[in-house]
Amino acid sequence: MAKIAFILLCHKDPKGIIQQAERLTAVGDCMSIHFDARARPEDYAQIRNALDGNPNVTFAKKRIKCGWGAWSLVQATLYATEAAIDAFPNATHFYMLSGDCMAIKSAEYVHAFLDAEDVDYIESEDFFASDWIKTGMKEERLIYRHFFNERTHKWAFYKSFELQKQLGLTRAIPSDLQMMIGSQWWCLRRRTIEWILEFTRSRRDVMRFFRTTWIPDETFFQTLVRHVVPEQEIRNRTLTFLIFSDYGMPVSFYNDHYDLLLSQDFLFARKISVDATELKRRLGDLFASEGVAFQISDEGRSLYKFLTGRGREGRRFAPRFWETEASLGRERQLMILICKKWHVAKRLVERLRRITNFPAIEYLFDEEGTELPDLGGIQTTLEKRTRHRRALMRMLFDYNDTNQLLICLDPKNIDLMQDFCSDRSVTKLLEIECEFTDDYLIGHAKRVGLAGEHTSPETLDRLLPTIRYDLRYESDRMRDANFEHVFRIRETATPEENAVSLAAFLSVAPDVARDLAATEHLYSD
Repeated sequence: MAKIAFILLCHKDPKGIIQQAERLTAVGDCMSIHFDARARPEDYAQIRNALDGNPNVTFAKKRIKCGWGAWSLVQATLYATEAAIDAFPNATHFYMLSGDCMAIKSAEYVHAFLDAEDVDYIESEDFFASDWIKTGMKEERLIYRHFFNERTHKWAFYKSFELQKQLGLTRAIPSDLQMMIGSQWWCLRRRTIEWILEFTRSRRDVMRFFRTTWIPDETFFQTLVRHVVPEQEIRNRTLTFLIFSDYGMPVSFYNDHYDLLLSQDFLFARKISVDATELKRRLGDLFASEGVAFQISDEGRSLYKFLTGRGREGRRFAPRFWETEASLGRERQLMILICKKWHVAKRLVERLRRITNFPAIEYLFDEEGTELPDLGGIQTTLEKRTRHRRALMRMLFDYNDTNQLLICLDPKNIDLMQDFCSDRSVTKLLEIECEFTDDYLIGHAKRVGLAGEHTSPETLDRLLPTIRYDLRYESDRMRDANFEHVFRIRETATPEENAVSLAAFLSVAPDVARDLAATEHLYSD
């Protein structure tokens, strides 16, 4: 009978990871875990303490920091797979999972399904002939070298790409490989995994090539499996049910999707919402059950396409999700950086990105031109962003695949602060108190249209006290609101004093907070 070694890549929700490992190994299967090195050390320690005594669980011998679209995801998969090969000599199949995947069939059904055919399951389409890539880069993913991560170092990513194009610095694809593309969620037999690992050791040229391709988790295994396994032993599909929206985001499943998921011709599903506690409980009970008959209708993707299509045509029979869903998510943490001097907040955010890769977005509710991903149109105007504020933030959490996100707000946006702080997620506020010189206030008056180039000095003298009072009033309103998690740093304080608040606000180490507090020219106008 099939014995599965699950290859789990994860970076959050230690309690959920522990439950997932215990559930999947309770029926005799195994699991090898790679927990992102960017994640909190205490979360990894919690997982190790809970699972180290489980003989059916092992861990990647090396942990690395993972980034979306980067080689690190493939490398982490290889590390976890190598650990599984060594730890579980009786494993017959190796199944890729993420932390938000769950079985949608019983273990009995899963094992019988894998026993029925001696094949590998991996979505593997011709890279150039298929339309698997809908938008964005295609050939450019391969023929140019991508040294930077597009999400965390966007400017460097595109600058390097454009420079290579201008100089004609293309490269050849390894001549003996037919490039393939598909979902990263595969299930491969043991001998296939062994052949791939041997290939990685013998073909350093291929490994060098893939390390600088863009989004290699969609091409690496998909290409190599086709290279080492006869075509008749490959089923061109994933066994994990997932749906992508029109704007490329994975659709989350909630408590009312239980019957829909069970009827799909798949073994697992991704992504199960962190808030879908009832769905998780029911699916967990299902996995351990015996004698369950499943009626497969497999209409999930077509049904989703149909319903979303009705919405685009204005024939909705229910409100859009952003008109009904109310929360960012209980396990999420929104950090709001509040500063009247936008350039000060932006300097701090830029420094934060450089030393931590912390996901941060600047004044998205204040500046129309704030750089945001395409989220289906909800992000296009300030009016839409503000009206659908919680939906926008949920989508940004999902896009960045994180439970922690930082944004910047002007202190006048007290209504946004009150709304976010009333959510069941955790919202933290950090106010940056700056000194306002007369020259700055005059510039501010001109920027907001209270004064022009020819306004007389006498008028400005009468105007400045009122503007200064307004700025103090905005800060006082924040204090009067009695928000729960509020921190402050001050231009007049020492870096050591400000580091204390920064460490508490960001939950970072004291040395990182001191580095941020000492940002050069932070308060300069």
